[in-house]
Amino acid sequence: MGPKAAVSAVAKQAEKLRQDGNSYFKKDKLGAAIDAYTEAIVLCPNVPVYRTNRALCHRKRNEWTRVEEDCRRAIELDPNSVKAHYMLGLALLQKQELSEGINELDKALDLGRGAVPKGYMIEEIWLELAKAKYLQWEHESSKRTWDLQSLKEACVMALQEKHAKDISEMDGPIDDTVEPNSNQIAALNHVFAKATEDDRPAEVPDYLCCKISLDIYRDPVITPSGVTYERAVILEHLQKVGKFDPVTQAPLDALQLIPNLAIKEAVQAYLAKHGWAYRMD
Repeated sequence: MGPKAAVSAVAKQAEKLRQDGNSYFKKDKLGAAIDAYTEAIVLCPNVPVYRTNRALCHRKRNEWTRVEEDCRRAIELDPNSVKAHYMLGLALLQKQELSEGINELDKALDLGRGAVPKGYMIEEIWLELAKAKYLQWEHESSKRTWDLQSLKEACVMALQEKHAKDISEMDGPIDDTVEPNSNQIAALNHVFAKATEDDRPAEVPDYLCCKISLDIYRDPVITPSGVTYERAVILEHLQKVGKFDPVTQAPLDALQLIPNLAIKEAVQAYLAKHGWAYRMD
């Protein structure tokens, strides 16, 4: 057997082991699946899918350190692996490494949209990303609220001390000094209320929400009629309801949908300022 034939035989054996691992995984025999994928990796260490398949088993067993190890190696072999970036993001979130985990989920989402824009994983990745970003906002919002409250109390105390000092230095009646001090404190309260405005949940503007699902856009696309929809939602409408624009009733084909980059940027800017809008009820 020549060198090429030997390599081909090894690759076929590794692929057979991958298929065996998939079969074990479907039967929830995770240990056997891990063993099969590990043997495939030994035979062909540079095939990233063997790593991501094994990482999926480790994920189901909550072995997050091993998930991280397999996914990092898979990304070295294939930087565009959606599953590797996704599961690495989940592993980092388990370690409370929010920023790094969010970055990996963002990469997975961008890569997934380019590869399979209406695949089931896109929705799954988005939900995990939204949960992580909402949690990040909660942490940052709590810190901002605490810092602002501490600063507000210090400012009020400084005003009160100045007020007391002014009164102590006055020879005449002191009644007139009460009102100016109250006005200053009221003005201070107004300033700090404005400072926390962005952290108070409100209604998301209509132009940032899909006209069908009423949810904030994730991947907005625009039709020839000028109407914007969430990509997955309008694709489902075209497949299950009919090939027409739901608003204008004009004929519509999936190939006519164009990414609405302006709305996408507006949504990203809104979410960056109002992290509470990531909450998925």
